[in-house]
Amino acid sequence: MSIADLRKDYSRASLSELEVAADPVVQFATWFDEAIKAQIPEPNAMSVATVGPDGRPSSRIVLIKQFDQNGFTWFTNYDSRKGREIAANPYVALLFHWVELERQVRIEGRIERVTREESDAYFRSRPLASQLGAIASSQSQTVPDRVTLEQQFDATTRQFGDHPQRPEHWGGYRVIPERMEFWQGRPSRLHDRVLYLRGDDAWQRQRLQP
Repeated sequence: MSIADLRKDYSRASLSELEVAADPVVQFATWFDEAIKAQIPEPNAMSVATVGPDGRPSSRIVLIKQFDQNGFTWFTNYDSRKGREIAANPYVALLFHWVELERQVRIEGRIERVTREESDAYFRSRPLASQLGAIASSQSQTVPDRVTLEQQFDATTRQFGDHPQRPEHWGGYRVIPERMEFWQGRPSRLHDRVLYLRGDDAWQRQRLQP
């Protein structure tokens, strides 16, 4: 079978612009809960797309750690490639794909750093090895080999022990959505797409053609 012959007809559910929640964050919470109940592996995994100062996009998978009416929050190294690109262009796109439910959610908006207090609190909640790893790794920088990376981790462990402090280069980002799209797979590729656009006073909903 060739790659061109790989296809699936979607038929699990439907999505109507007349039945979704008026607030896209509420709608997202509903779908997120359903993804958890469906026992989808890492339902909190999302793609983060950024654009560098050269105008070239890049994307990677990260894990969302919180969402509410203030936005969608995740944590990383501020000096990483994505951190540098965010500093140059503070707008990003997120993508959740829950393939078992035949669903996608696309989120676009402005991004900002969370407060130092929020970053400190989340850092302390992480497993000790993850805290040490965040300190030891100069994310996105080259390293000659795996041994060097492990040596950096061992040195960090000896230096900070069981009580490391959050490094200044590590913390959270919050994406403030301006556009959210919910996609539900349907038969014959006539998928349901409901788009929310942030207005001055309320979110506006509309259906998009597949």
